Amino acid sequence: MWYFAWILGLPLAAAFAVLNAMWYELMDDEATRRRILKETDSAAEV
Repeated sequence: MWYFAWILGLPLAAAFAVLNAMWYELMDDEATRRRILKETDSAAEV
């Protein structure tokens, strides 16, 4: 019966890893966008 834990656990762990990577990329893109906008706004004021 241990194989049921593997059959259910491995896809769940893989799905969690993929979702975690997607979330990280989304947050990284948002931080980069905010930084670029902030630099652009401060350059326009000078």
